[in-house]
Amino acid sequence: MEASYKFGPYKIDAREVFHATPLSYAMREVKRFADLSSDETSDLWVTAKEVGVRLEQYHKASSLTFAIQDGPEAGQTVPHVHIHVIPRKKGDFEKNDEIYDAIDVKEKELKEKLDLDIERKDRSMEEMAHEANEYRALFS
Repeated sequence: MEASYKFGPYKIDAREVFHATPLSYAMREVKRFADLSSDETSDLWVTAKEVGVRLEQYHKASSLTFAIQDGPEAGQTVPHVHIHVIPRKKGDFEKNDEIYDAIDVKEKELKEKLDLDIERKDRSMEEMAHEANEYRALFS
């Protein structure tokens, strides 16, 4: 495992990463989906599938939503390719497609959280490492 990873222009401590392959770690340092090689595209989707299966079980969900926002007009707020893997349960949204509005809100919150020019309360490294350790155990 690397010491750190890149999330767009931001650095991610390796203690936050719970699954990695030689080509991705649920996120890949490429701006647009079309810029991925065939090997990277395949690896990204296989990784999303593996992560999804485990998160669905862990969260006792019954379904998954996989979503990509490719480019700023599609709602991409951090300039890199990533797949949202979201465990779903019956009735989690009144209308099923409301999930996409929720993704937009979370992406905007993330961009604000990552904006180094504003004051913010980050989760501690211990909190993020604890969550990653729980998820990492799903791949052991």
